Amino acid sequence: MEEKNEEKMASDLPSEMKEGEKELIIKEKNEQLEKKKLKNYVSIIILLAGLLAGSIFVDVAQFFGHQGVSPRALKDLDVFPFEGKTWVSYNEPIVNVQVVTDSKCEACDPTEPLKWLKRVMPTLLAKKVEIDSPEGKSLVSQFKIKNIPAFIFDENVTKTDVYSQAQAIFSKEGSNYLMNTDQVGIKPGKFLETPEVKEDDAQIGLKNAKVKAVLFSDFQCPYCKTFYETYKQAINEYKDRVLFAFKHVPLDFHKQAMNAAMAGECAQEQGKFWEISDKLYATQTDWSNIEGTAKFKAYAAQLGLNTAKFNQCMDDSKYKDKIAADQAQAQNFGISGTPSFFVNDQFFGGLVTYDQLKQTLDAELAK
Repeated sequence: MEEKNEEKMASDLPSEMKEGEKELIIKEKNEQLEKKKLKNYVSIIILLAGLLAGSIFVDVAQFFGHQGVSPRALKDLDVFPFEGKTWVSYNEPIVNVQVVTDSKCEACDPTEPLKWLKRVMPTLLAKKVEIDSPEGKSLVSQFKIKNIPAFIFDENVTKTDVYSQAQAIFSKEGSNYLMNTDQVGIKPGKFLETPEVKEDDAQIGLKNAKVKAVLFSDFQCPYCKTFYETYKQAINEYKDRVLFAFKHVPLDFHKQAMNAAMAGECAQEQGKFWEISDKLYATQTDWSNIEGTAKFKAYAAQLGLNTAKFNQCMDDSKYKDKIAADQAQAQNFGISGTPSFFVNDQFFGGLVTYDQLKQTLDAELAK
């Protein structure tokens, strides 16, 4: 190719030009062609390098310009630092959860439950919804929410390990999922419904009081025995302003709890519920480890009850349906342990001091 080019260039030169001059001109033109080729090669290299650099620049700019993180830069990374934080990759999708709560209720604060949830569901994004907002009211109605805080997840929750391992704690409504907070140990901050005090419930105090204190208890429970003293102290101080009621939750692992609850109801039939309650809690260690109903019948006699009527009531398990109804109501409110009690819509699970109970009663009376 070069020989042909040189021949062509020589034929283009004037015939009268000396041979040496022709060779010099041809050499210069060849050098110019070589330089042009080199320039073209450099241009191609610069273009390719520019394209590559541009691609890298886009990745870097995307990373540092707050426009997201380049998949190219992160495809082989599981952990990376960025702006003072450590970012970790997960295979699970982002899960959105609406948390229905009440900012005016300190016990309804979902901060701690959300911390726990994010440990087991790290891609969680939470949005708080106030209970008295239109959105909150709609969620309460749609999901029949009974207590807050309540946690409603979008359908991405079904793609998480938590859901695959504990599907039973979620109930589906449409495309969303309500978590059963009772089953995961999240204590209710406030109930949207309160236990009904029925005419046949053991009760004392002002009948039409605006404040109702309802205790769910087990006569054989040692913690209930301790709290009963606190409850009775409150009864003595507030019975002219507050209605106090007692409901039975005889726990399965207390072998005499059902008999004790029956004794309470049989005494209630004769207007002596609180008297026999005092006796049962005071002598708890005496009857807890024995079988049968003889001890309870003896207590009825000591309290001056009609023993024939009381004994027949015990033998017939006359109030087993009433006790079962109390248990069902407790279950409906997610109560599985004792003592548990309500002061209006304020819920307490476990022991509280008298000062705490008094403070709650005073606050409800002041509303």
